[in-house]
Amino acid sequence: MSDKKRILVVDDEEDICEILQFNLEAEGYSVDTAHSAEDALQLNIAQYDLLLLDVMMDKMSGFQLARQLQSDPQTAGIPIIFVTAKSTENDSLTGFSLGADDYISKPFSLQQVAARVRAVLRRTNQQSPTTTPATASLSVDDISKQILIDNQPIQLTRKEYDLFCLLASAPRRIFSREDIIDRVWPNDICITAHTIDVHMSRLKKKLGRYGRTVVNRQGFGYYYNPDETPQ
Repeated sequence: MSDKKRILVVDDEEDICEILQFNLEAEGYSVDTAHSAEDALQLNIAQYDLLLLDVMMDKMSGFQLARQLQSDPQTAGIPIIFVTAKSTENDSLTGFSLGADDYISKPFSLQQVAARVRAVLRRTNQQSPTTTPATASLSVDDISKQILIDNQPIQLTRKEYDLFCLLASAPRRIFSREDIIDRVWPNDICITAHTIDVHMSRLKKKLGRYGRTVVNRQGFGYYYNPDETPQ
C-alpha cells in the first residue's frame, strides 16, 4: 500500500484543479480532484489526509462543504486549506471558525501552495499523543482524535481539538495568544488574537458543562483547570 499522503482538491475551475494536481503530484502526493462540492461528497472523503477547498463555487460553497464535513465524525478531523479569491478578514475568520488549517488567496504561487501543504501535513503528523484525562467523564482519545464526555464524542473541528489538547497537556499553565498561534498555527499564516478568542468561545460552548475548564485569564491568556468541573 502506498504511504503517499492523499490530497483532495475541490475547485470549480478545471484548470486550477489540473495545475494543483500536477504540481502536488510532482511533490510526491497522491492527488484527486472534484469540480464541485457535490462531486466531492460522492467520494470517500475520509480517505484523504488534506483537503484544498475553493470557497466560491456554484450551489454549495467551500464553507458549506466544510460545515457538512465537520458534522461527520469520520471527516471532522481532516485538515482543510481554503484556496480562494476572497481575502477579507471576515472571510478568513469564517474559514478559521470552521476549523481551517490555512487560508490561501488567489492568485497564488505554486511554491506557496506546496509550502503551506507541507506545513499543515507536518503539523498534523507531529501532533503529540495526548492521553491527559480532564476527569473521569472528560477524556481525550488520540487514536480517533476526539474529545469524549461521558464516553460520548463531541463534535469538534480539528483546530478546536488541537486547542484543547494544547491546554490539557499542561494543566494550569497559561498560554498567551501568541503562544497558541505559534503552537497551533506556527508562523505560516497570519491570524489575530480575535481569531483565538473566536475558537476558544466555540470550544467552550461545545464542551458544555466542562466549558468552565477552559479559563481566560484577562490580559494573560488561556489555561486548562481540571478542578473547574461540574457539580
